[in-house]
Amino acid sequence: MTNNQQPTRLPDGQATNKGFTIVESLVAITILVLVVTGVTSAVQTSLSSYIFSKNQIIAFYLAQEGFEQIRNMRDENSLKGQEDWLTGISADPGDPCYFGNACYLDPLFNTLYKCSGDPGEKSCPVLKQHISGSASYRFGYYNSSDWTDTIFIREVSLEWVNPNEISVLVTVDWSKGTVNRQFKARENIFDSR
Repeated sequence: MTNNQQPTRLPDGQATNKGFTIVESLVAITILVLVVTGVTSAVQTSLSSYIFSKNQIIAFYLAQEGFEQIRNMRDENSLKGQEDWLTGISADPGDPCYFGNACYLDPLFNTLYKCSGDPGEKSCPVLKQHISGSASYRFGYYNSSDWTDTIFIREVSLEWVNPNEISVLVTVDWSKGTVNRQFKARENIFDSR
């Protein structure tokens, strides 16, 4: 009770103080801070999980696109009547994805390019994303002002299994802050002729 505050008298004559003591105030503030901190932490964890999940889904679809592009080139070789089903992919040592090479593919131009290093070295360029109009879902390597760098690097490497089968490994790497992530997918593709 402070000096200028008069106690209130109850009907039976006992005195009571109105208001909170400093200890009660400190306990209430401490509880409030703990609740706010817990809620903030939960929101931050949820946002981090959302961003990780979103990036993992994008990486999954980029890997799937890599398989589809190799499959598409195989099918084009068949339709063109090419003698080797891997022509332009890995039929001879000069091809970009020749066995043991890391390569990347540009889905806009249906083209393969050899990466500057060996598989697993993250030597392929960063994917770009088209940002104008309704086509913001497009990924590629087109150099224009409306194509911006993403956080994703896609690398394709092929492994010979037998004359009618290859194993395709697509690796998608990305970084968010100081955390590096990687998604790998492997699929076998067969000679469809």
